[in-house]
Amino acid sequence: MHTVVVGTSGVTASDVLAVARGGARIELSDDAVAALAAARGIVDALAAKPDPVYGVSTGFGALATRHISPELRAQLQRNIVRSHAAGMGPRVEREVVRALMFLRLKTVCSGHTGVRHEVAQTMADVLNAGITPVVHEYGSLGCSGDLAPLSHCALTLMGEGDAEGPDGTVRPAGELLAEHGITPVELREKEGLALLNGTDGMLGMLVMALADLDTLYKSADITAALTMEALLGTDKVLAPELHAIRPHPGQAASAANMAAVLKGSGLTGHHQDDAPRVQDAYSVRCAPQVAGAGRDTLAHAGLVAERELAAAVDNPIVLPDGRVESNGNFHGAPVAYVLDFLAIAVADLGSIAERRTDRLLDKNRSHGLPPFLADDAGVDSGLMIAQYTQAALVGELKRLAVPASADSIPSSAMQEDHVSMGWSAARKLRTAVDNLARVIAVELYAATRAIQLREGLTPAPASRAVIDAVRAAGVEGPGPDRYLAPDLAAADAFVRAGHLVAAAETVTGPLR
Repeated sequence: MHTVVVGTSGVTASDVLAVARGGARIELSDDAVAALAAARGIVDALAAKPDPVYGVSTGFGALATRHISPELRAQLQRNIVRSHAAGMGPRVEREVVRALMFLRLKTVCSGHTGVRHEVAQTMADVLNAGITPVVHEYGSLGCSGDLAPLSHCALTLMGEGDAEGPDGTVRPAGELLAEHGITPVELREKEGLALLNGTDGMLGMLVMALADLDTLYKSADITAALTMEALLGTDKVLAPELHAIRPHPGQAASAANMAAVLKGSGLTGHHQDDAPRVQDAYSVRCAPQVAGAGRDTLAHAGLVAERELAAAVDNPIVLPDGRVESNGNFHGAPVAYVLDFLAIAVADLGSIAERRTDRLLDKNRSHGLPPFLADDAGVDSGLMIAQYTQAALVGELKRLAVPASADSIPSSAMQEDHVSMGWSAARKLRTAVDNLARVIAVELYAATRAIQLREGLTPAPASRAVIDAVRAAGVEGPGPDRYLAPDLAAADAFVRAGHLVAAAETVTGPLR
């Protein structure tokens, strides 16, 4: 099994994906162990002094003015975990919980939190055992950390609350720890606070969304090319010299992908005069510009994620010179913004894909295709309602594009009077990514059927490879009406698993 070694300098996106989705094992590096010990020494020294230090010998948030005596500090750390484990709503997905636990461990191992080695090792042991704390949908405002979600994870480390075992059964966390030989932690000064005070949930969801969208943007380039082919459009608009004079890298990449898919097509660029068209519609002609802008948004979001993956987010923070300082690095604004930016880009990509699908189905705009791509229009309805479903998904994408980060709800008796709502931005982006895959699947279904209805014309070799692969995956081609939902589900699974990209790349080579 793949092993991820956590050191003091952060982790990579591939590390997060390996742990969250691949079940990779985790080890702590020697430098992480040394950094943990050094930072803990600083915290212990401050704890022994009579002067109050936030997070070490005081209460938290609006209660930070109370000095906590030594005999109550362990109770204080237990209490913050128990009281903050106040999430509600549906359970969060296993991969999200594993990502946020791993990213919290990444910060703990930086040597800036003051957490003991034993606590960090227990975090790794829980993940390695396949134990997943039960975390709920609601409870984070994206400031002072993803508090409730991280608290539910810390509760598991204490042997309290509920968790899912490696067999998928939810049981008391204490039972699961005992079965795997893991001793629950006894938290000391600052440790409870340090386990809760990070933007790890929203960052984990950002990393996974970026990985999914990398596949979906390539998929959208492919389906846009298939639709251009099915509509007998012109591929002249994909010429690299046209995109060089507006030098957005994402636009150039999308145009290059479409051109690669269409290379050798007998449908594109040869039939403009058969049904007079000066130009193709925007949804076809401007596909690289829209998808390209989204790709550039992905690149910016990836840069933010890279910075966050190298960061140590906690409050207070332990500095190498021995100071323990309060700060505002836990504020989720940098992550929240790009999560919302991505939701906007996703909505627009879904919107232009739906417009192309609608054009394929409209006999007045499809340049010779049958109404709704039906076998016997009137007797058969064809893909009429498949487009309705796609339109409903796009409507939802537009609602999900409303930014969460523009909102703020004051909390903690106005001590935390401006929050990022980044967790909410991440949750809605996950839904948007799922829906985008479905939208692309509907365009794929319509475009492949439309190409096959162009009898006597030869599609591009890459298009042929896609059609063959999607048919082999159980997605039926042209014919009389049938129960459509299974076909759409199969197309969705085909796109989501990356099979669409893989099929095209057997001809084109790696797409950009």
